[in-house]
Amino acid sequence: MRSIKKAVKKPALTAICATFLLSMQPAIVHAADAFSADSPWMFGDWGGTRSELKDNGVDFQVNYTMETASNLAGGYSTSTTARYSDQQAFGMNLDLQKLLNWDDTEFQVTITNRNGQNLTNRVADPRTGMLSSPQEVYGRGQTWRLTQFWLRKGFFNDVLDIKAGRVTVGEDFDNFDSKFQNLAFGSGQAGNWRGDHWYNWPVSQWGGRVRLNFTPEVFMQVGFYNQNPYNYNRGDGFRMEFSPTEGNLVPVELGWKPQLGADKLPGNYRVGFYYSSANDDVYGSWRNGSNQDTAHAYGGYILAQQQLTTQGGSSDRGISLTVQAVMNDHKTSKTDNYQSIALTWKGPFDARPQDEIGIGVGRIHINSTWTEQLKNQNRFNNQTDYNSLAYLPIQEGSEYNYEIYYNVQATKWLQLRPNLQFITAPGAVSRVDNALVGGITANINF
Repeated sequence: MRSIKKAVKKPALTAICATFLLSMQPAIVHAADAFSADSPWMFGDWGGTRSELKDNGVDFQVNYTMETASNLAGGYSTSTTARYSDQQAFGMNLDLQKLLNWDDTEFQVTITNRNGQNLTNRVADPRTGMLSSPQEVYGRGQTWRLTQFWLRKGFFNDVLDIKAGRVTVGEDFDNFDSKFQNLAFGSGQAGNWRGDHWYNWPVSQWGGRVRLNFTPEVFMQVGFYNQNPYNYNRGDGFRMEFSPTEGNLVPVELGWKPQLGADKLPGNYRVGFYYSSANDDVYGSWRNGSNQDTAHAYGGYILAQQQLTTQGGSSDRGISLTVQAVMNDHKTSKTDNYQSIALTWKGPFDARPQDEIGIGVGRIHINSTWTEQLKNQNRFNNQTDYNSLAYLPIQEGSEYNYEIYYNVQATKWLQLRPNLQFITAPGAVSRVDNALVGGITANINF
């Protein structure tokens, strides 16, 4: 298949998105609710046209997210530096039941673009980087991508649900909503610590999933995702080849989404396993300058999220608890386990019922086999001086990430989220000082 990359260049993508926004301007200019605090969109309802389109099955999504971070104290480089990264997302969802009378069917297309810089090389040794990131929106390459291009169909009154096309693994597996800026507390943690196989947003691949809904609350799903080196590379966000295929990722997940008690407090519980047929180096086989053996990667994860309280007589407000864990194999994974716990409190003040406070702590542990390989490589290269450019900093033990944020729901279309983060042993390198990071996130729905 000829690469779409050759046909769709960055200027063309920019022109497409600009044309889309310009086409909205007449409606924007005349919309009475443009910039209204009560509208879910900054540009308003286009004189009622947008709501009418959505009611008829056409839903436009235009979103902008920016994240800034600054190392306030400590870290690898103690000089204070600020970094800025952002993401634009242009999407459209078609309800094909409304449009074409195709029962329980929808189509989604989303194009994303990421820009900016990351603070990790100031907080951690640039030779290793952090294990997590103080700006989660930075990851996966600063480039344009076709992030979603899929069709979903339900069968037998939603007992069976199938999705296929260009998809991201994390939109279906190990999934939940999060407002944390640090990568260690968001959705799809299984992909963060096995990111060479499990691709979260915005990286897509050919694949899909089949979900069986045993009850409205209990489901099981299995996915199949093609692994191709073009999926990740910068500038290859529109390449659609199936080859060269490195293997396939197969996740399996059992989920339970209850509403508990008289207040019907929502929960999200998931346990999953993944296997990749791609070949990976076995770290314990490193000898004489290279790894001697390969093996297939596998691992598992747990997600438990539960709202614990209500407030002001509304289940839309209250305290929620989220616990996550990831376990990876010791042969091929640099990080063999991860755990986090987070508390969020939505609507802490009666005067600000949509605001939210969050606090979390996460631990990312380095595989001891990877640590031994680094030591062996330094011995092989006769490197003992940490300050030498050829020296490989020893990653050992764990990196801990802490974050506290306050999310201001300034309007229905604008969120502002200042936060403080504390990172111990950045990159799991004991020679690097702990770091205090200040950040702010803004999210705008157009």
